[in-house]
Amino acid sequence: MSDVVRLEQDAQRIVEMAAEQGVVLRLLGGLAVRIHSPSATHRSLARRYPDLDFVLASKRTDRVEALLGGLGYAPNQTFNLLNGDRRLLFYEDDGERQIDVFVNRFHMCHSIPIEAERLALEPLTLPLAELLLTKMQIVQINEKDIRDLCALILDHSFGEGDEETFRLSMITHLCCQDWGLYKTVAINAQKVRQFADAYDLEGSQKLTIAQRLDVLSMALEEAPKNLRWKARDRIGERVQWYDLPEEVKRG
Repeated sequence: MSDVVRLEQDAQRIVEMAAEQGVVLRLLGGLAVRIHSPSATHRSLARRYPDLDFVLASKRTDRVEALLGGLGYAPNQTFNLLNGDRRLLFYEDDGERQIDVFVNRFHMCHSIPIEAERLALEPLTLPLAELLLTKMQIVQINEKDIRDLCALILDHSFGEGDEETFRLSMITHLCCQDWGLYKTVAINAQKVRQFADAYDLEGSQKLTIAQRLDVLSMALEEAPKNLRWKARDRIGERVQWYDLPEEVKRG
């Protein structure tokens, strides 16, 4: 059995065991992308998946801590004590795997709200719109995240539903309430376009990515903005519009 298949089975087991205890957990990160996107196995887009990342649609973190502890994952006690209302970290006792649990919302460079009703749309992962945004919100985006985005966008279109589709109204709603998120998504759309053009993909695949990014960019530009957004737009890049998350070392 391959490492990635084993990792996916572990993620499935954790989600199912959490559900048995009345806890809604959903997977995000690179493994969630791979589950939805066959193109993630393409020679130019494939990568390793060392860790598991989840979101929790509740602030009842005690059940998650008990669940993961029972499965052999040790908590980062200091980090969890200081940050447990928004994020928890656990480590595999006999290995290097890390489990990251975001509580009630995903927050790294920007905040993506996590609603229980939306999580019910997928049995294992975040809905595709939110999954896309968790990648597009990264300011210091690296190549593994670019590869994930290329795979996601190559395999899914933007539309009005959630069934293997990016719900465009969800994305524009969040971006047009938060100028900073809008700005970072716009920047990363250009980066994805540039990297996709440089990868060893078929011409038709590169065209698909470019056309879908055009749909996203046009929708963001045309969506109505509130007064707060417009006021922040006037300030522009003179004031930092993002957070830079701290790297947490195992300990």
